Amino acid sequence: MAIDAIEGTAATEATQATQVVQVGTKAPDFALKDNHGRTVSLADFRGEKNVVLLFYPFAFTGVCTGELCALRDELPTFVNDDTQLLAVSNDSIHTLRVFAEQESLEYPLLSDFWPHGEVSRAYGVFDEEKGCAVRGTFIIDKEGVVRWSVVNDLPDARDLNDYVKALDTL
Repeated sequence: MAIDAIEGTAATEATQATQVVQVGTKAPDFALKDNHGRTVSLADFRGEKNVVLLFYPFAFTGVCTGELCALRDELPTFVNDDTQLLAVSNDSIHTLRVFAEQESLEYPLLSDFWPHGEVSRAYGVFDEEKGCAVRGTFIIDKEGVVRWSVVNDLPDARDLNDYVKALDTL
């Protein structure tokens, strides 16, 4: 089951009890540690780059590894002068460091570990029952406004081509 939104139109299916951040609204700001212990804030990119903000359940799991490695293989599309990819999970920075090294992931993996799931909750993609983020992706423009989003249930991988099409509209 997916929630998909482009330029203000949203599907009616919902997978979370909390409200998913809506297209056309200001993206909640955050500051999280990356897999190298550096603090990364959404505000760091305001006025400079569009952001592909990707939430995923857990490092080292099959679907998550497949999605993040597919992004790695297409990295110039998602990390360039105009765009920055940020991937967020509820794993610790130590887990994310080992995961990034093992999979050769050269983009920021952000830890929403403590307070546990705070940023995932702010975006409406935290599964309280499972204690992790579901597969939510938000494309945020240079002004900090959400322009596109998709939210999939835990077992359902996202389609990378959808991100590319959404970025092309900015």
